[in-house]
Amino acid sequence: MQDLFTKGKKAPLAERMRPNNLSEFVGQVHLLGEDGPIWQALQIGEISSSIFWGPPGTGKTTLAKLIAKIGGYKFIAFSAVLSGVNDIRRAIAEAKVSKEQTILFIDEIHRFNKAQQDAFLPYVEDGTIILIGATTENPSFEVISPLLSRTSIYVFYLLSINEIRTIIDRAITNEKGLREYNPDIPNDVRNYIAEISGGDARIALNILEFAVLTAGIQAKNVEQDFTPIEGKPRKRSVTVERVKEIVKELPLIYDKKGEEHYNLISAFIKSLRGSDPDAAVYWLARMLEAGEDPLFIARRMIIFAAEDVGNADPLALTLAVSCKEAIHFIGRPEDFLPLSQTAIYLATAPKSNSALVAYKNALKDIKKYGALPVPLHIRNAPTSLMKNLGYGKGYKYPHNFKGHWVEEEYLPEKLKGKKYYFPSSSGKEKEIEIKKKPYKKR
Repeated sequence: MQDLFTKGKKAPLAERMRPNNLSEFVGQVHLLGEDGPIWQALQIGEISSSIFWGPPGTGKTTLAKLIAKIGGYKFIAFSAVLSGVNDIRRAIAEAKVSKEQTILFIDEIHRFNKAQQDAFLPYVEDGTIILIGATTENPSFEVISPLLSRTSIYVFYLLSINEIRTIIDRAITNEKGLREYNPDIPNDVRNYIAEISGGDARIALNILEFAVLTAGIQAKNVEQDFTPIEGKPRKRSVTVERVKEIVKELPLIYDKKGEEHYNLISAFIKSLRGSDPDAAVYWLARMLEAGEDPLFIARRMIIFAAEDVGNADPLALTLAVSCKEAIHFIGRPEDFLPLSQTAIYLATAPKSNSALVAYKNALKDIKKYGALPVPLHIRNAPTSLMKNLGYGKGYKYPHNFKGHWVEEEYLPEKLKGKKYYFPSSSGKEKEIEIKKKPYKKR
């Protein structure tokens, strides 16, 4: 049987299929099209230090290698996961003595600490190296400011299904790819792999390679299954069902400490605020299936209930707090039920941010005027001395008046008559002027 288990060692398909030139590179047209900044830089031979920022499997490493090849640069690469300051020093020393301009490629540059990143600065400035750093994390947070100011930031996007499909088709027919195995992979299978890869070419090629190499492996007579016919290898047929068996449950792209964590919770909250229950439930499911802490989501919904729903529906906050208690009590995996119920309620509830606005309005005056004294008539007077000083004098107890209300000033003298809270006309909040007649909308 001629397959992965008996042949000599081979590089993974994703490595073998790396493009040799820009014409073979798939994706990132905004960078490599005729108006793209990297394309234009290559045309005039002016490559500068850069940060390539984007998800895995989108071509960051491949493009760095192609830039070095096209420009005739010496290429030194190492990973920030496995390397330290000594490796940096050796690479810099090598660049100094090299007769060629050197591109120093750092994969996962965000994993270097501040001191390690600082080590590059002098050599980027004096032109000893052209630094290209690749990162999946937002460089605004993970790369030091001095280095950011000396590099160009290029954003890489997830590949489209059509782009992944192009890569799959090429791997099936290319001699560097899987052609020797005579793969029989219908369009529906190719499309399915492209769809489930999540825009990551490496994932797509890994799935494809394993599917082809293990095709027919469950047959009763494996040797006969791969016996050549008339000198040609038997076709290795792959079905959608077989791919599903291989993939099972794909790990979703998610890092609870990384940018995607904030992207997803942002999408979730904005969907709630936009009153879209369908989108809210989708993003909720994405987070939960990727391993997000349910309590983190519950905390965000409690904040949302107070900030974005507020008194338009006072029950929203009660439900959000109850959701937190429910997921504590239920645990996994059923905790998605109260989370989903609460998300749908919050999305469809009337909205008002008047509580947030009122607080911010009051805060402005606090910052402007500082700690203004509490009016004497509303101060507490637990001692005779305080009473003699006028504490509490003239205070009108609202319950002694009709409607349990009396006109009285509770703000400091300097802010007398100031208004901070403006009830909305949404939901229950529009009833405030009716239920509390003295409080009229402004």
